[in-house]
Amino acid sequence: MSLKDWFYKRKKTAEVANSGLCADAPGQKLSDAEFGQLWAQCFQCSATLPRKEFEANQAVCPQCDYHARIGARERLSQWVGQDGDGWIEMNANLLTADPLTFTDTKPYATRITEARKSSGLNEAIITGIATTQAGFCPLPGALDTDSSSQYTPSETYALGIMDFGYMGGSMGSVVGEKITRLTEAAIALSLPLVLVSASGGARMQEGTLSLMQMVKTGSALAQLHEAGQLFISVLTEPTFGGVTASYGMLGDIILAEQGARIGFAGRRVIEQTIRQKLPADFQTADYLLRYGQVDRVVHRHNLRSELLSFLRLHRIAQGQTPKAITQQDVKPFEQPYLSRQPLGGTKKTTQSLSPARV
Repeated sequence: MSLKDWFYKRKKTAEVANSGLCADAPGQKLSDAEFGQLWAQCFQCSATLPRKEFEANQAVCPQCDYHARIGARERLSQWVGQDGDGWIEMNANLLTADPLTFTDTKPYATRITEARKSSGLNEAIITGIATTQAGFCPLPGALDTDSSSQYTPSETYALGIMDFGYMGGSMGSVVGEKITRLTEAAIALSLPLVLVSASGGARMQEGTLSLMQMVKTGSALAQLHEAGQLFISVLTEPTFGGVTASYGMLGDIILAEQGARIGFAGRRVIEQTIRQKLPADFQTADYLLRYGQVDRVVHRHNLRSELLSFLRLHRIAQGQTPKAITQQDVKPFEQPYLSRQPLGGTKKTTQSLSPARV
């Protein structure tokens, strides 16, 4: 193919994308589902991009550098690979109940069913033990931009990733329980903990039970801190409400993904309350960095290597060597009550439990 033909083909491809026509059948319109499978549109600059290229760039727009929202499984594949060899999932079948028999415009049970179907997840978070290999390119065409990573061995850590696609990443009883069990596993196995937040806050359909998760997760993280283990909180687009007010801001190191919006109440609510206009960049990652509420703002392409660097420094400071964790090691933390036992295995007493566990 000559250079002239290549430019002509590229121009025709762009015309087809902008028109929504089917390339194989000129004049026939693509359905919305077919168009979405082939093309992705940037939310910020409205550029139409081939979906394969967009995903190969980790859902970052090559034209304006906008970081699109991604699901928990997509982020997991960027960090540990798509074959699943570096991932031991925990409590995957822990399911939400409907303790209040809540109904708004539709029953809560119906919302749960729809959320599972649309997201492919049982809950708004996946948790487990991850092993990230140094020098691993997360997706085809994506490069590891950290040149020092060639000297970094693989790191094993407890990982929880929230998915905004499941009921807005809202935190209910199961989300809080999975985070607490993951934290207990990190304490018992002497592993650092990484939590990736993407949430609108506490889940209103569970009322006070969802708000109790703020205390429960905070209590578990206090025990992790007392055990001398590292907790890295990664805040992504968007992180609001009860998640920001609890474990989201309790990290020893708090990283924010570039372009993420982070806060408690929404911008419009605050403006209506104080009757003042807020700055244009209010509640953005850069705004929070400027006022010391996050430690670093990191581009998605560099996030994996940044985590590896922090995990490696902590492991060396602790005098530890890389660990190999098996499914058998995490099995005790997949049972409802065994994970609440004191780590020494003695008889359970109220004195030995954190306030959230009583």
